[in-house]
Amino acid sequence: MTIAIIGGGAIGSLVAGLLAKASVDVLLVGKPSHVEEIRRKGLTVKTTQGEETIPLKAATALDQPYDLAIFATKTQDIEQAYQDNHRFLEDSLILTTQNGVQADNLLSHHFDRSKIISSIVMFGATYMTPGEVTFNFPGDWILGKPFMPNDPRVHAVADILRKVLPVVVTSDIIGMKWLKLFINFNNCIPALTGKSMQETFADMDLCRLSILLLREGMEVVRNAGISFVSLPQFPVERVTGLSTMPLDQAAGIMNKTLTTLSKEPLYGSILQSIMRGKTSEIDFINGEVVALASGTKQDAPLNRRVVDWVHRVEQSGKFFDVEDIKKEFGLLNDGAGRDPAGRRI
Repeated sequence: MTIAIIGGGAIGSLVAGLLAKASVDVLLVGKPSHVEEIRRKGLTVKTTQGEETIPLKAATALDQPYDLAIFATKTQDIEQAYQDNHRFLEDSLILTTQNGVQADNLLSHHFDRSKIISSIVMFGATYMTPGEVTFNFPGDWILGKPFMPNDPRVHAVADILRKVLPVVVTSDIIGMKWLKLFINFNNCIPALTGKSMQETFADMDLCRLSILLLREGMEVVRNAGISFVSLPQFPVERVTGLSTMPLDQAAGIMNKTLTTLSKEPLYGSILQSIMRGKTSEIDFINGEVVALASGTKQDAPLNRRVVDWVHRVEQSGKFFDVEDIKKEFGLLNDGAGRDPAGRRI
């Protein structure tokens, strides 16, 4: 099976490097600066055990058809990625990797739905420097058809990817993607501070903000009649429990989890985009809940405000002072969340 990975960010680069090391025929499609460095010296993959430079084919666009095309761009870049490469994608199977729940719908405008395989990435990576990627932590790669039952092609793709990562095939990919959205929900806060996940969530007030955003978002989704499905090794109760337990208790769990997630600095997908001077996927994470609230006659004021503030960072290139964030989101010394009028959230 020949594989093209369209999108040379953290996940796309890591997967391409691992597949190339396993002697899979793979091409990474990325930005010119990244491609140039990979062509010059290979892709350097860093882990806690050290680093390794892997020879890898790289290009700025497809130059021939491939059996499998893995879209590894952010959701907001999918359409441009399709337009830049579509003439070689007509006969390809399509695999999406994006956070949020919209990637499959967007690509279904261009491909027969039977050709689309969705996936959820539970491993973590960081890309900040052309030619280099950091593998922050391991995890499953979950695959399934979003529009129809799984078929032998799904299992064929899974068998290839199992050469480098643990792969799980599921028949409940949509319910799992909604749960994964909330695992990514706190990525918005480091995007406001400009700091790593570890440094950001060392502040207990920001951990409380994360829980308040989660509570609001999960209420919107539940009221819309959407069901969550447990992920392998990550049950629904781990998220729903955080949204129902006392605020300080939940914030303490968030603090312990996110400050110990990786020995290397972990910036989150939203901040990584901003640090590279790009727009982020905020509209497809917290913004997904805001849009759902609007379409179901609900309100999501905290998430609407955080989406607005992330866009302000994108536009200005300047991050917010932590004390200004606390003031804007009504984080008081007693740990309770209140809106600017002083009402408890």
